[in-house]
Amino acid sequence: MSKADKLFVSMCRDILDNGTDTQGEAVRPHWPDGTPAYTIKKFGVVNRYNLQEEFPALTLRKTAIKLAIDEILWIWQKKSNNINDLNSHIWDEWADPDGSIGKAYGYQLGVKHKYKDGEFDQVDRLLYDLKKTPFSRRMLTNIYNHADLHEMNLYPCAFQTIWNVTQKKGDDKLTLNMVLVQRSQDVLAANNWNVVQYAALLMMIAQASDMQAGELMHVIADAHIYDRHVPLIEELISRKPFKAPKVTLDPTIKNFYDFTPDSFTIEDYETGEQIKNIPIAI
Repeated sequence: MSKADKLFVSMCRDILDNGTDTQGEAVRPHWPDGTPAYTIKKFGVVNRYNLQEEFPALTLRKTAIKLAIDEILWIWQKKSNNINDLNSHIWDEWADPDGSIGKAYGYQLGVKHKYKDGEFDQVDRLLYDLKKTPFSRRMLTNIYNHADLHEMNLYPCAFQTIWNVTQKKGDDKLTLNMVLVQRSQDVLAANNWNVVQYAALLMMIAQASDMQAGELMHVIADAHIYDRHVPLIEELISRKPFKAPKVTLDPTIKNFYDFTPDSFTIEDYETGEQIKNIPIAI
């Protein structure tokens, strides 16, 4: 069993057994048929993944690793807010006729800000600081911009990253770690998708900074399982797990903007049967 599987099963069991049920409360999300989408939720879930031990892909069912990486590059590398730049359809429900999701996600990372030592967008500032002052405690990104919320078709869920560099005794290279802060998460549809894509992001940023990827800490303020997902989750966490896959990054690439999903090699990824047609609350 991969450690990602263990954390997922433990988290889901805790939510189902000890969470708060919002049945009958005033909730914003709804199902496509107009029915309110209620959840069972837990506050303040924290999961930690050490990338030096394994790549945290779920094996209970398959996570489309390269599509997840494509989305994180859409946000962090292309800094796009248009679904026409994306190779999946997960954002289609929130896009306007031109394909825009408003001033959200990649748009926010691409806005340039003035600093004492120059003008940078948030991604380039992070890369600059990792090269110049790697032990800084000010390396973070934040896309929950209150001034632009009214122009976002969906408020950001995973909205903040905090980066921190450490060094193990005896190691020549520094280790890059990241905290991912998420205000809200649909556990069935998005948990491992987010974990995989931010693990991949950590690997890419680390390599571009001549460091090794360390720990990903995932902080979820509201981790929830939707009412229509409960039987799917119950079946999923009862499955036989497998060993974590081996996921490696092309070592010749040193520039963050040169990475693609094909820069990753995925080996020995054995999984349970995929869950198809998961209902998505909107």
